[in-house]
Amino acid sequence: QVQLVESGGGLVQPGGTLTLSCAVSGITVHYYHIGWFRQAPGKEREGVSCITSTDGSTKYADSVKGRFIMSRDNAKNTVYLQMNSLEPEDTGVYYCAADYVLKDTLLTLLAPEYDSWGQGTQVTVSS
Repeated sequence: QVQLVESGGGLVQPGGTLTLSCAVSGITVHYYHIGWFRQAPGKEREGVSCITSTDGSTKYADSVKGRFIMSRDNAKNTVYLQMNSLEPEDTGVYYCAADYVLKDTLLTLLAPEYDSWGQGTQVTVSS
């Protein structure tokens, strides 16, 4: 059974840094992508970043490019999202998700493409 468990959310001041973790277990296919998504109250879920299971290539939404860094530790089966220079607009519930793909499938930030989801962790950016 596939499980994705997010942690690391919390309250942070504008300009601060927060690192989220996503512990992944139960995935048996070789090729998959892990994505981070967020959803603010009253808004649709949006893709933030994603990473491949093979060469570690990443893709970022324009709104976070240059501020967020996504990485992975295959030995720990964990994916991270380091969020720097946080803004109030970054507030929301952050989810990680898995997209099971074929070899050389391009990264995507489209939520419907993802197959398995975690429960989410709340991030609040406020003074």
